[in-house]
Amino acid sequence: MNLRTLLYGTATLLALAGSANAAVVANLGVNPNSTTGAFQSPIGGAGGDGLGAFSDQVVFTLSGGPAFLTIASATNVFAKPSDFIGSFTGSVWFTNNTVPTGDDIEIIGPIAATACPVTPNCQGFSGSTILTLLGTYYLQLEGVGGGTSGYGGNLAVAQIPIPGALALFATGVAGLGLLSRRRKIKKLEA
Repeated sequence: MNLRTLLYGTATLLALAGSANAAVVANLGVNPNSTTGAFQSPIGGAGGDGLGAFSDQVVFTLSGGPAFLTIASATNVFAKPSDFIGSFTGSVWFTNNTVPTGDDIEIIGPIAATACPVTPNCQGFSGSTILTLLGTYYLQLEGVGGGTSGYGGNLAVAQIPIPGALALFATGVAGLGLLSRRRKIKKLEA
């Protein structure tokens, strides 16, 4: 057994083990907006009891298209230092429209939480991107909760229409291609 095989096997086991411990804490449905995209940690805190390591998923589906501007954020405001979430990160994954999680594609992140600039006893992160693949995604939230740790956040998508100018441009390029082809055919006939 060579080192490469050992590393691939270890990485696969870790990926499968990490996703097996994930808990779906919210399903935001199809094309969530700022109203329908709100989520929070389960009752009792992150991981169900606020204590220890957790890996939570917020699921959403994109339909329509052709592209979506996606913005996600999560915040932990803690009253006591013991409610701080250690190693708090977030990332967005595409499920590849398959059931096994071993082939999911990471789109954003992981992004580590940082201290909030204005609010004391607060940590959070945010990210945005343009998603073009239709199907099911999830926001993966991970960390180590202490005390009664919890978080809240929002995920919103907005459909980006293809500008009419793009269709006009494509028609023009196709017309130039046909014109060039006609000229070549005339040269061959002469």
